[in-house]
Amino acid sequence: MSRFLKKQYQNLEPYTPGEQPKNQKLIKLNTNENPFGPSPRAAAVISSGEVSKLMLYPDPEASELTTAIAQYYNLEKEQVAVGNGSDEILAFSFMAYASEGSNIWFPDPSYGFYKVYADIYRSKAGPIPLTEDLRIDPKKYKNLNGTILIANPNAPTGIALNLNDIEDIIASNSSNLVIIDEAYIDFGAKSCVPFLQKYDNLLVIQTFSKSRSLAGARVGFAMGSKELISDLNRIKFSFNPYNLNRLSISAAAAAIRDEAYFQQTRQTIIKTRETFTKQLKELGFTVLPSSANFVFAKSSRLSGEEYFHGLRERNILVRYFGKEPISDYVRITIGREEDMEQLIFATKELLGKGN
Repeated sequence: MSRFLKKQYQNLEPYTPGEQPKNQKLIKLNTNENPFGPSPRAAAVISSGEVSKLMLYPDPEASELTTAIAQYYNLEKEQVAVGNGSDEILAFSFMAYASEGSNIWFPDPSYGFYKVYADIYRSKAGPIPLTEDLRIDPKKYKNLNGTILIANPNAPTGIALNLNDIEDIIASNSSNLVIIDEAYIDFGAKSCVPFLQKYDNLLVIQTFSKSRSLAGARVGFAMGSKELISDLNRIKFSFNPYNLNRLSISAAAAAIRDEAYFQQTRQTIIKTRETFTKQLKELGFTVLPSSANFVFAKSSRLSGEEYFHGLRERNILVRYFGKEPISDYVRITIGREEDMEQLIFATKELLGKGN
């Protein structure tokens, strides 16, 4: 680091993204990307005519996209804010609500950016350990002092809270903001968006990266009361008013309007996940109940590290975190059916079962 870096950032531990390998021969199941391409409608809008307009700034309000999202979720346009991926929306939320020294409560382990943002914005991180079976205990999130941030389904476990538990958390924290990060909501859990009509202390964050197959376009969004969304837009327009490019705005708007493609691909992923989970269990693996587009699994015959490296040697890339209490587990993205078959074959080899 340079001698000019602020002292407060000198011990900052950055978020570590999943590896993006240059080796195209690898079966890439480590970053929860959707194995299917984006909606054909999304691809179609990125025409040569649209590309020729790249010398022009995008609409800073992203009206086409916020309108499409609002229509999809039966909200008003003023209840939607968009950002450069859900990570930017999370950053805006920390900037707006997690003041220096204030508490920010979140599960541990969960999405790694939560702790990083708490450190960057000098709020007081309050990681709440998962239960022994790696679940979020909703009782621990009631009547807290500070902002509450929960990924539902949680990552990296994939386990979801039910709506009754989420509503209890929101209702018991009427003086606190509750942020529900629903990055993986479309793969088996139920969204708490309907609660927005009842609670003004709820902010819901989603992304186009997973179920809409637009990870490379970097589009995230928040839904909440008009007042909360006004807060986020105040931060956005003070930080980067052109945070979404023209092509991403058009592609995301087209993707959310293509309901048939969305349902087809997400149902395929869910079906593949259930089949793959059954196969792993038949091989003696413990697999946590997942409502996401990945599974979290461990074997009593291989350590998490051994399994990770063994798969890597066989050109299959999964995610290994190497920390307690999840050091025995690996996280496996659900790919195409043939990808999962290759992984099962490799797993049998590692377990010495052959074919």
